[in-house]
Amino acid sequence: MDFLSLPQRTTGQREYGLTSIADFGTPLNQLEGILKDYHQFVDIAKIGIGSAYVTPNLSEKINLYKRYKINVYFGGTLFEKCYFQGKITNYINWLKELGINWIEVSNGTIDIPLKERLEVISMVKDEFTVLGEVGSKDAESEMPLEQWKEELHLLIEAGCKYVITEGRDSGTSGIYSKDGAIKTDLIREMVEGLDVNKLIFEAPTPKNQMFFINQFGSNVNLGNVKLNDLLVLESQRRGLRSETFFLEEKECNLPL
Repeated sequence: MDFLSLPQRTTGQREYGLTSIADFGTPLNQLEGILKDYHQFVDIAKIGIGSAYVTPNLSEKINLYKRYKINVYFGGTLFEKCYFQGKITNYINWLKELGINWIEVSNGTIDIPLKERLEVISMVKDEFTVLGEVGSKDAESEMPLEQWKEELHLLIEAGCKYVITEGRDSGTSGIYSKDGAIKTDLIREMVEGLDVNKLIFEAPTPKNQMFFINQFGSNVNLGNVKLNDLLVLESQRRGLRSETFFLEEKECNLPL
């Protein structure tokens, strides 16, 4: 069955058009059922916040994602906890033991100077696929535009495969205001001169997702997606929802 003209989606081991889900404790049996049906819509799985450290059956969960060729990493909060306690080396060794080869380097909870984050990226980039992150989880924090732009550029130059724009799982900080409004002017200006395919926009709700799809096309990279929203999101990407009904094919590399 293939008779509709729909926006073309990237497939297989995608380099862009990524859907990155946030796993905040999905039971293993439930996860297996979801992935059996919808794994083709998932590229990356984040075991959210610091929950990986206390997740029962962690190795089994990692292996389940790997079975479906989904890349796994742990939430940046866990990286920051290890940094705060001086345990980055322990953290890196633990990731290797678990067979995790993606790592997030963030500063959403504590203020890790950019210079020190760049040093960490330099240290791990030959052994890990590195995700950087820009923005604070503090809804009261308003980072200047120039800082957003500087950090995005420098993190990509330092070797991050992708850089995540902070939005939290609630969509109330970073690229969103504390009432959930999307900071459209900030997004418009911060992406100028960047390859948007290198960015992963945290978009935890269908409303957030529709905004980025309509602005950047079906193959925009989206993160913090809920497992239960996978089919809805893929339908939105293909112009099969009212709000994206007239979506045209477009390259995901243009500013708003």
